[in-house]
Amino acid sequence: MGFWSLFEVASMPILQVLLISILGAFLATDYLNLLPADARKSLNKIVFMVFTPSLVFASLSKTVTLQDIISWWFMPVNIALTFLFGGILGWLVVKILRPKPHLEGLIIATCSSGNLGNLLLIIVPAICNEDGTPFGERNICISVGLSYASFSMAIGGFFIWTYTYQLIRTSSMKFKALEATEEVSKAPNNDFDSDGQTRLLKEEDPEQVALTVSSIKSVDDTENEVTQIVAQESASRLEKRDVSFWNKLTGVLQQIQEELLAPPTLAAILGLIFGAISWLRNLMVGDDAPLRVIQDSIQLLGDGTIPCITLILGGNLTQGLRSSKVKLSIIIGVIFVRYVLLPVIGIWVVKAAANLGFLPSDPLYHFVLLVQFTLPPAMNIGTMTQLFDVGQEECSVLFLWTYVVAAVALTVWSTVYMWILS
Repeated sequence: MGFWSLFEVASMPILQVLLISILGAFLATDYLNLLPADARKSLNKIVFMVFTPSLVFASLSKTVTLQDIISWWFMPVNIALTFLFGGILGWLVVKILRPKPHLEGLIIATCSSGNLGNLLLIIVPAICNEDGTPFGERNICISVGLSYASFSMAIGGFFIWTYTYQLIRTSSMKFKALEATEEVSKAPNNDFDSDGQTRLLKEEDPEQVALTVSSIKSVDDTENEVTQIVAQESASRLEKRDVSFWNKLTGVLQQIQEELLAPPTLAAILGLIFGAISWLRNLMVGDDAPLRVIQDSIQLLGDGTIPCITLILGGNLTQGLRSSKVKLSIIIGVIFVRYVLLPVIGIWVVKAAANLGFLPSDPLYHFVLLVQFTLPPAMNIGTMTQLFDVGQEECSVLFLWTYVVAAVALTVWSTVYMWILS
């Protein structure tokens, strides 16, 4: 496969995402106003509750078996390493560049969470379709590649809807706390608006003076109440430190349970169960399956995931270009982590695993593991920022530049990976 053929194959999925994003941006403009902020938020909830779970379940229950899960045991480890190294590098970017507190989670998320499902579902079959591919016979390559991509999407979805979900939610809490603090700090200033000569100094009529004095007393009382509240909060903080270890552990377990019950994560678990248990799989998959109509309906819903997410991404982009203040250094930092540092680390990880005998001999499996370190940020990050109403504009700007650069970066690194595996 020549360089320009590979360039075309690798860049087409990214170009598709960019074109649909441009359409979403156009629909969200004031000229058409077909995709305003409220409509994007409502559509985003449907994506979260219906479309994404349907896509994950349909892909896994159809293509992944118990034998696949056992033989591909290193893929979850590899994905976990992409999140680990990406999270560490993202944390370093945050510490060096010092963005606003509510953007820290978003930056770490874009550095650590790759698009492990949607793009692989497009890229791998496209490469298999090319003449001269090093991954064997075309139909077998496509079938096996779709299984790899579906399994990657399931495992990636688990990490995204637990680890990344927690990062964005924490950012939302910081943002709301910051807004509340600013409102509290601004509120007293409205009660003390005065110039060099106050009413007391002007010695206006006694009734006005009495009202002013009483208002000052009420302000003093308010300050005393605030002091008491602060003291109570300090005491409550001391009490919280004395909470037992088991109570803290219970809270953590409850948090994990809530995140595991997120619709996409729950769909991934159910999809793996239906794919691994043969009799459940036979109920829904196959020409003679009694519940095939249900499987087909779920697949039909899942097909709407990628277009809807991409349209929302483009719609958010219009607002981001108008008001976002993402520093250029942050954009460069995220791009450097995703397309320079992580791919180099990925080559080292996959080579080490192969030398230790952890990987099957299939070169396509090795290629998928390497590409997992090279993908642009997961589009579900945009879904989460919309759900928690934090960093939507900044997320759109980061996505714009990371996906533009991905068209070149994926092509270059795919060429390097195929050269290594040949």
